[in-house]
Amino acid sequence: MRGSSPDASKEQGASMNPMLLTYVSLAAAIVLEVIGTTFLQQSQQFSRPLPTLLMALCYGAAFYLLSLALRTMPVGVAYAIWSGLGIVLISAVGFFVLGQRLDLPAICGIGLIIAGVLVVNLFSSSVGH
Repeated sequence: MRGSSPDASKEQGASMNPMLLTYVSLAAAIVLEVIGTTFLQQSQQFSRPLPTLLMALCYGAAFYLLSLALRTMPVGVAYAIWSGLGIVLISAVGFFVLGQRLDLPAICGIGLIIAGVLVVNLFSSSVGH
């Protein structure tokens, strides 16, 4: 059977939807950036070596993964998603993990950021659907 050889399965894996890989890379980059930002807070202005090192590793990996997403996604769109979701996620980490509070205008602004990310992803032809 032609389709059942090991080479055929490698070809199927290599031919995965490039936009799926783009979004997986971008999502992983965003998560690592948020983790890195959390370690930045914990580094206490780079005075604690371990959180500082972990922050640098997370940021390095995040930018590498962002660069992979930029292979198929315009930089403006990728950065809008990166920064928008990063803001939302780090605000959630600040609230749930670090005990930081947001006032109503901040919550409304974050809601608008979420709306903007949705508009870009659902309606923009630049994303590459």
